[in-house]
Amino acid sequence: MTEREPYAGTTRKLVLAFDVGTTYSGISYSILDPGDSPVINDVTRFPATDRVGGNSKIPTIVYYDKEGNSRAFGGEALQEAILERAEEEEWVRAEWWKLHLRPRNIPSFHVDDLDINPLPPFKNAIDILADFLGYLFRCARMYIEESHANGRDVWTSFGDNIDFVLSHPNGWKGLQHAQIRRAAVQAGLVPDRPEGQARIRLVTEGEANLHYCLASRNTANGFKDDVGVMVIDAGRATIDITSYYMTSSASPPTLHEIAPPQCLLQGSAFVTQRAGEYLREKLQGSRFGTEEDIALMKREFDKTTRLRFSNPNHPSFIRFGTVRDKDLEYNIRSGQLKLPGNEVAALFEPSAEAIIAAVEDQRRVATQPISHVFLVGDFGASDWLFSRLKDQLEPLGLQFCRPDSYTNKAVAQGAVAFYLDHRVSARVAQVTYGTRCTVEFNRNDEEHLRRAASAFPHPSGCTVIPNAFSTILRKGALVSETKEFRKFFIVECPERNICDTIAMEILCYRGNSPNPRWADSEPGMFSSLCTVHADTSRVSKTLIPRRSFAGMQFYRQRFSIVLKFGLIDLEAQISWVEDGEEHRYETVCLQETNWLESIT
Repeated sequence: MTEREPYAGTTRKLVLAFDVGTTYSGISYSILDPGDSPVINDVTRFPATDRVGGNSKIPTIVYYDKEGNSRAFGGEALQEAILERAEEEEWVRAEWWKLHLRPRNIPSFHVDDLDINPLPPFKNAIDILADFLGYLFRCARMYIEESHANGRDVWTSFGDNIDFVLSHPNGWKGLQHAQIRRAAVQAGLVPDRPEGQARIRLVTEGEANLHYCLASRNTANGFKDDVGVMVIDAGRATIDITSYYMTSSASPPTLHEIAPPQCLLQGSAFVTQRAGEYLREKLQGSRFGTEEDIALMKREFDKTTRLRFSNPNHPSFIRFGTVRDKDLEYNIRSGQLKLPGNEVAALFEPSAEAIIAAVEDQRRVATQPISHVFLVGDFGASDWLFSRLKDQLEPLGLQFCRPDSYTNKAVAQGAVAFYLDHRVSARVAQVTYGTRCTVEFNRNDEEHLRRAASAFPHPSGCTVIPNAFSTILRKGALVSETKEFRKFFIVECPERNICDTIAMEILCYRGNSPNPRWADSEPGMFSSLCTVHADTSRVSKTLIPRRSFAGMQFYRQRFSIVLKFGLIDLEAQISWVEDGEEHRYETVCLQETNWLESIT
């Protein structure tokens, strides 16, 4: 990628990107000085960590004592002295806690809450996220102070002029956005005020990876005009798949999504999970089939065997004991279990099949042809996965590659690049957005006839049917940051003062119908994003009374619902005309209705 344009701001600023992964986390940053071209750096030193998880990541682990105080994070939590003290003082280890934040609508038939480590009894997932964000912030400060000349002065020069970029899986939306923002405030990163929230940028891991690939020498040539590009971020827990198309009508060239992003719960952690189940069944009857030995083998599989596996025609080994440990009937010699390569491949296969199916689905729905596919992420470093996908995808005419050997730093670096370059101009709506309303009864509509028992008269006298769903933004629509989606509505009231306020609930529909008509036909597919309110008391005083068919007086208020997406979050507005001018009330749909009750 060519050198970035000099920073146009007037004061120094720090951009910090935190990639909080299910099992490993990382930090990238950029110091923006007026007139200088921004450079992206990684935090490569953490307390008690020596290249854990690659060159710039730490385990996403926290130890808590009995009082709920955090006692050790990341690499510190793996030190022998900490492990011994944790056992003596009965500390609680929190890991895989990020999966407790996952949306329940992501397909995950192979995993449920019972498969995930339980949370400490005194903490919820947002509390742990807040604690971990605070730790990453302290690590970033320590690294900058120790790595830059006059580092403490450099850090002091930022003051509060620090922006944060927090990445998340593709499938995380309104509820998860609100949880992340709440955790950032709880961690003390920003104040709980609008100006504080403005310092937080949220980016999907798919889009962060896109920006990383744009900056990579090995992949930049794949981004050309009239070329569709797919990025597969194969991580420890999730696999995020996003497709883009480049256009040179803007300078620099921008990209837009050409298919709804996908998120799969089929990362490498689930390969290890399947390995544990496989070992438990395989070693039944062996003296090494105890839960303690299975747990040890599972850890060794995750640390070494899984990473080294590349050929199903060659056996794999799990070293777990001493040279005296053997059980020849179960292929255990010198403390090492020998596994047939084809059986190890079977542990990887569900993840590969899920990726291949998602790639085919992306190609099917994409609005432009896709020619290049890039594999990144921790799991993307697997030689077996790379070979399996390459054998499947290249015969389809797809160019398939990995950017470089350190694919696990892609999200954090790409998140900073997202902040600096902002190359995606439009995204694809992943769900259908709309609101619940009434529609006039139509005797020629069979669905209306089936719902005739629920019909009731409006103040104007016309008969209406409740629970209709009015689509404002359809799934698959291309959404730019400046584009508005508007729908006109009318409310009728028997009394003028009822028109003093308007409240409309914004719903999203996640089902497969291209034209959902009724909000109660698939109740499990609809969820509430937010409710937008407007004070229309001034304009209600100017409403002219009308007469119904039966001569009854009523009032009619006209307004529109406007949806905008901004950078990531959905903004809902109610718009009406007062004294010839448009007025708006706005709500940022960061949360779903009653989300606070769903996470405590």
